[in-house]
Amino acid sequence: MGDLNTVDGKLDHIHQPRKILIIRRDNIGDLVCTTPLFAALRARFPDAWIGVLANSYNAPVLAGNPHVNEVFTYTKGKHLAPGQSQWRALWQRLRLILNLRRRRIDEVILPGGEQASARRFARWVAPRRVLVAPSTAVGHEVERSMACLAAYGVTPVNVNADANADVHALPPCTIVADVALANRLAAHLPSALAGRRLIALQLSARKPRQRWPVAHFAELARQLHAASGCGFLLFWSPGAADDALHPGDDAKAAELVALTRDLPLAAVPTHELTELIAGLSLCDAVICSDGGAMHIAAGLGKPIVCLFGNSDAVRWRPWHVPHVLLQPESRDVADISVAEVMAAYTTLMNESRG
Repeated sequence: MGDLNTVDGKLDHIHQPRKILIIRRDNIGDLVCTTPLFAALRARFPDAWIGVLANSYNAPVLAGNPHVNEVFTYTKGKHLAPGQSQWRALWQRLRLILNLRRRRIDEVILPGGEQASARRFARWVAPRRVLVAPSTAVGHEVERSMACLAAYGVTPVNVNADANADVHALPPCTIVADVALANRLAAHLPSALAGRRLIALQLSARKPRQRWPVAHFAELARQLHAASGCGFLLFWSPGAADDALHPGDDAKAAELVALTRDLPLAAVPTHELTELIAGLSLCDAVICSDGGAMHIAAGLGKPIVCLFGNSDAVRWRPWHVPHVLLQPESRDVADISVAEVMAAYTTLMNESRG
């Protein structure tokens, strides 16, 4: 197995790989931001088999993706359920690697750059060539992952750039909701939400400085409802805050429900990622902090008011959807006021209608 052979940084124009495997084993947002690469590869190689190796936690975002032939998953050690055998997980991983080796993959693409764990997987799969996103790539995570297309003679640029014969506009992120599941969720919503514009409030965030206070969410909901009569679907990471493996925000969600009991608001528990995707698909707009749910909302094409704390807004902002991004100088979302979010939502709605 060798790295991708190129001539002057590009593959020969007749190079047509039959089987391409993309390895993206990191977080939900990283994988969502790689879906434009799948679309671009499908456009470049319409007859190729395109597979994706993901982990069991993030793989559901690829369900129904029209540009991917097959998705392979494995379970990371930190994602093992209580009582789940590590030996069984390792055995399943070995079987997966043997399956991929038998497929005689032409090329493995590592859009996340030179990551030691992804490189090991690529070596175990034993493709003819490995293509790694260059470490010099800059900009949004979508642009960074797409930078590897230069090796195929494709120079992808932002859709706002001038197009020419050798330039391809970057596609949006693609998430496909389970329609049947979304319909079941909708059927169980309170009748008070019927006919209302629905706004998703997602209160969880992995980083402490990305967490907007529950009291702020409650006051925002009151002001939004008073202004437009809208309803709300509440999303959060399920679980107890002291769960060492998967800390959650059940207590915060219960607090917000109590503070808004007189408003048309429904709490939507999402124990599976597919449920979160289906629930967000029911909403007309989303208000959340930077994180996996924000990128899922972008993949669903939802307008977003996004709150950024100590994360890189240039790299991780919502991709190609209407959005207003708020990031205080302190890089702590707790310093974003309710009035600022209200103004951002008003701006977002005006721009979306325009």
